[in-house]
Amino acid sequence: MDANAARNPDKRQRILEAAIEVFSENGFFNSRVSEIAARAGVADGTIYLYFKSKDQILREALDGAFNRFFEEVKAEITRLEDPREQLRVIAMHHLRSLASNRNLAIVMQTELRQSANFIKEFSHQHIVDYLNLVREVVRQGQAKSIFRTEISDRIFANCFFGALDEIVTSWVLSDRPHDLLPAADAVTDLMLQGLAERKSHG
Repeated sequence: MDANAARNPDKRQRILEAAIEVFSENGFFNSRVSEIAARAGVADGTIYLYFKSKDQILREALDGAFNRFFEEVKAEITRLEDPREQLRVIAMHHLRSLASNRNLAIVMQTELRQSANFIKEFSHQHIVDYLNLVREVVRQGQAKSIFRTEISDRIFANCFFGALDEIVTSWVLSDRPHDLLPAADAVTDLMLQGLAERKSHG
């Protein structure tokens, strides 16, 4: 990267944000670097001082989003001892992070699904990290006899992510924007009913 580019992180972030806007409006494959530059208020050539390609712009924009998500979630769940509340926090941050940036949500829920290679090379690892985070919470709950031990932490994590992911997709595709956040409690409560240790009545 050019030395001047490295000294201007604000411009770099502006390009990333402009790219997400353009990708959400036109689709990744139909978007041009010149459109991103115009939206960011920079010359076309300036883009290449920061990024090698349009693919790299998308990767770094999504890397940043996922990294912020993990940092916020991990910071909050480490302060909680109850795994049920930890799962609630994960669900809340999942929905809040996308509800606060509809353009990002559009790109993540629609554009990424159109590229098998992109999912394999990039998005897959972030999803694995997400699932592992949920699995660890479930295993801790099982160790504390809060959650049923016969429930697979892997299956639960996939169902948990899948439910939240589908809610975001429906929100993105809906003609009537609505508040996503209440769904966090609804999904968590529903999932916890199946995971909760059953009390003996005998």
